Amino acid sequence: FVYYKLNWLLMITEITNKKEWNDVLAKVGNYDFYHTYNYHLISIAKDEESILLVYKDDTNIIAIPLVLRPIKNTNYYDFTSVYGYSGPLTNITNLDYNFAKFRDNLNAYFQEKGIISVFSRLHPYIEQDAILKELGSIIYLGKVVNIDVSLSVEESRRAYGKSNRNQINKLRRQCSVHKAETKEDILEFVDIYHENMRRLDAEDYYFFDKDYFLNFMKIDDFKTNILLVKDDETDKFIAGSMFVKTNNIVQFHLSGTRTDYLRMKPSKLFLDEMRLKATEEGFTFFNLGGGLGGNEDSLFQFKASFSKEFKKFKIWKYIVNEKIYNELSTNATDSEFFPKYRAGQH
Repeated sequence: FVYYKLNWLLMITEITNKKEWNDVLAKVGNYDFYHTYNYHLISIAKDEESILLVYKDDTNIIAIPLVLRPIKNTNYYDFTSVYGYSGPLTNITNLDYNFAKFRDNLNAYFQEKGIISVFSRLHPYIEQDAILKELGSIIYLGKVVNIDVSLSVEESRRAYGKSNRNQINKLRRQCSVHKAETKEDILEFVDIYHENMRRLDAEDYYFFDKDYFLNFMKIDDFKTNILLVKDDETDKFIAGSMFVKTNNIVQFHLSGTRTDYLRMKPSKLFLDEMRLKATEEGFTFFNLGGGLGGNEDSLFQFKASFSKEFKKFKIWKYIVNEKIYNELSTNATDSEFFPKYRAGQH
């Protein structure tokens, strides 16, 4: 154990300041906004701390952003990931690289830090399995829908279902799309989003407050657009969505539709508009996400009406200290929730 302790002290670094965090991301290159310092800053709770764990081996770098949480009434902690697609990053392109040394160092770090379990959502567009395999379990949850916006707008539109094309053509005659430019515009979107969440009876976790959205729009580590759909007849904003652009990918982040206008399906218009903009601006991927909980439900089918190109969405679960994990989970009521001892707290 002493060897491991010395080893991780040499090989695993905790980074908690923006400059060093950004420097690592710049060296890794292939990352998304979910991995950035500022996104973590606006995403964590008061008792949580965001940490970028960095492993270096010569010029090779592996980095994984995680959120450290104290486990109530104990001296232990666990790690989770921010909302969205996170997971490890690396500049290693050699397919034969042996990640075992990294995993040994990471495991020793977790043990020394008093970490009981680790959970992270993984990124469907970044290869991460090889980095984490043999450390806990990687679980496939379902598909996410990608629009290949590197194609011409005519080619990407061919993947649309016929009814989808007809509905979008009709929406373009009835509605217009506006980019949110003012605080008033942003708050209009927040109101639409909150109305949507109330209708879905969403958990409190999804009711991000106004400051979250206003701070989100100020972050310059990535570019965020809010597109609002206006019903031209009533001159009322009826739907909107946040789209986040980082490197070569556009993410469909948060969205909502006014209840009175659901039958019009105005969300189809802002998705089509962003497809056009993403192609025009030279992006490669436009991730629409998947269904609830990874299921191929009505939400998934709606997104799949735009494209039949899918990526795999996975999560990573790792129980570091099984003995303590089981002790903490003795009274757990939800056997499916991970970690079990936090069931009912989310």
